Amino acid sequence: MQNEQGVLRVSIIATVLVAGIGIAFGILSRSSSITFDGVYALADAGMTVLALSVSSLIAKSAQNDALSRRLGNRFTMGFWHLEPMVLGMQGTLLFAVAIYALINAIISILNGGHHLEFGFAIVYAVVTLVACVAMAAFGTRANRRLQSDFVALDVRSWIMSGGITAALLLAFLIGYAADQAGHEWLSPYIDPVALAIVSLVIIPMPIGTMRQALADVLLIAPADLKAHVDQVAGDVVSRLGFLSYRAYVAKVGRAIQVELYFIAPQNWPAKSLEEWDHIRDEIGEAIGGESSDRWLTIAFTTDPEWAE
Repeated sequence: MQNEQGVLRVSIIATVLVAGIGIAFGILSRSSSITFDGVYALADAGMTVLALSVSSLIAKSAQNDALSRRLGNRFTMGFWHLEPMVLGMQGTLLFAVAIYALINAIISILNGGHHLEFGFAIVYAVVTLVACVAMAAFGTRANRRLQSDFVALDVRSWIMSGGITAALLLAFLIGYAADQAGHEWLSPYIDPVALAIVSLVIIPMPIGTMRQALADVLLIAPADLKAHVDQVAGDVVSRLGFLSYRAYVAKVGRAIQVELYFIAPQNWPAKSLEEWDHIRDEIGEAIGGESSDRWLTIAFTTDPEWAE
């Protein structure tokens, strides 16, 4: 796959197939944990579709054609702000699904559990585990070049799904062995206990993504980026004789936003526009990261109020 959109499309197709298999085998095996695995995958696929839409918008806005110009006229600040919103929604949805599954598992345990067809369950777990490992490897390899937050989150989702399925496979094998050993009383509890354990493992996993998405939405300045911009601006002030500077930075999804205002002494010798642009070019090179995902504004003024 050559781009982010292609990788996400493959992931969506694979996720829908795994979700369909999970729901079908969940019904055949009478397993709430397998059904949950399928529904979890289906919810993940829905959010990946949304992520693909946002990714496509961001890619189109960077192109130079009629469609991108129309989009630019309507969304002059770009589409970067949509990325953390989608990531936050995805993390929140998966968190909520896991909480709901845990509650259902506890209710099932308290009600004495239910019988499970271990043959269907084991076949499902093996097939799904192979699919999850393959897709996680595929996404990891592709993202070494793409460096996409969306693809990285998708890979984590496949790893989470693989971990869930591996845990279910182990539980089903234990239940099958217990049945064969004459401990049938354990069988009804295997499925709800497995679901409860899996839910407890899943619940903390989206929290990091939700926290980062919230930080991006709130425009919280990344400490390392702020320190780097302060160092660059401080060097410029010392070297060129400015009085001070004001720096405003934020990370919004994949985008880096930097605004710099340099306070110049009054009655400074006049400079041509080309000279000011040359200073801007030097500052931009020192900050680095020049791409369509960097929004850099550099202004010069003698009035500090313009910088506040």
